[in-house]
Amino acid sequence: MAVIIATYNIHRCYGNDGCFSPERIRRVLRELDADIIALQEVETRQDGGLDLLEFLAEDVYQPIAGPTMLKQNAHYGNALLSRLPVEQIFKHDLSVPGREPRGAIDVRIRAKNTTARLVTAHFGLSVRERRIQAQRVLELIEPQIEPVEILLGDLNEWFLRRQLLRWFHRAFVETPSPATFPARFPLLALDRLWVRPGSVLRQLQCYRSPMAQVASDHLPLRAELDLSEIYAE
Repeated sequence: MAVIIATYNIHRCYGNDGCFSPERIRRVLRELDADIIALQEVETRQDGGLDLLEFLAEDVYQPIAGPTMLKQNAHYGNALLSRLPVEQIFKHDLSVPGREPRGAIDVRIRAKNTTARLVTAHFGLSVRERRIQAQRVLELIEPQIEPVEILLGDLNEWFLRRQLLRWFHRAFVETPSPATFPARFPLLALDRLWVRPGSVLRQLQCYRSPMAQVASDHLPLRAELDLSEIYAE
């Protein structure tokens, strides 16, 4: 069984041209055709206005909100879209005092006859902040408890030799790091994905359709997993 997963910072549905267009983001999601999509910078309305998460999920995905900033009329933060059965949902606070609130969504997803754990996060902008957040995530994911475990999201880390990336390479296995930012001319690998066991990863690449290059300031990262070896065990 092939499972497609993706991570995508949608920049509150504002494109490179400064235009607010949830429809463009939804079109990119359709193009990705992923089973599970981690989203960052998602706004969910609380005042009767357009709820971006519900709009993006349509009738295709189960939406899971993981807001990190709560306001009177709107919540803002992470989200997951899944068309595979979600068995458990946990949310973790990764906030560092004095910095923008951050968090992680931690789910158990049923894929045929096995359970996969997926953790997604959006790290902060300062080096110290990201180190603290990486250490907290490492505490969450060690030791491995499910047959397949995935970590993905926008880590805001552009130095490929930074220590926090080495931590995750050791915890999982080093994976390709295609540049995803800025979307028109990607130079930085801000968005990352790891999986264990590493042998299930068949493909990992940024998705560069014409629509994806304008819909957000990030490109999506898309991976294909082959879980047949897990089923055979």
